[in-house]
Amino acid sequence: MPEDFKEKYINPFTDYGFKRLFGEEPSKVLLLDFLNELLIEEQGKIKELTYLKTDRLGTNEDARKAIFDLYCENEKGEKFIVEIQKTKQNFFKDRTVYYSTFPIQEQAKRGIEWNFELKAIYTIAILDFVFEEDKQEKDKYRYNVKLSDIETYKVFYDKLTFIYLEMPKFNKNIKELETRFDKWMYIIRNLNKLDRIPDELRENIFEKLFEVAEIAKF
Repeated sequence: MPEDFKEKYINPFTDYGFKRLFGEEPSKVLLLDFLNELLIEEQGKIKELTYLKTDRLGTNEDARKAIFDLYCENEKGEKFIVEIQKTKQNFFKDRTVYYSTFPIQEQAKRGIEWNFELKAIYTIAILDFVFEEDKQEKDKYRYNVKLSDIETYKVFYDKLTFIYLEMPKFNKNIKELETRFDKWMYIIRNLNKLDRIPDELRENIFEKLFEVAEIAKF
């Protein structure tokens, strides 16, 4: 990147940039499209998303509070936590597991009639770093985690899902993008390094994203 390069588009790996792109009502269509591409195989198509409060309190005054980057619910009552993480953080996996306990607890109904049925919970972490234990897997940038049996590898419980995207491993150039999901990954990885919309990304949803992301329009 030239030394005199001046960013035209916001950096998704900043708190402001991420919220601007995915956390505001006027641009909710961007988050909806991204989640649909990310989860299409198991979710089908998400029709509607509702933003929820991002700060969750523990079960008592002394319990630790959790503050999500994004927290939303689809039309089926399933919950989605979306986190962006720029710098490597110790015990980040522990943090995401801890966060997932809040939407679990919120589903507990008062009284004796609750049958313990839970709605699915998805925790999605977009990372600008690579976990130490994953460094040897240079081409694997997406990790889909569910509770599984260690002998059969079959999913034992499918309502608790963690998805980790290690963005530094996504190194496809603009000509190598094959799927809509590839395009999303490319944009998140490279948005603040671009000075225009590449022709390969001339789709309505991405044109809206570049419009929302343009710094001069703030």
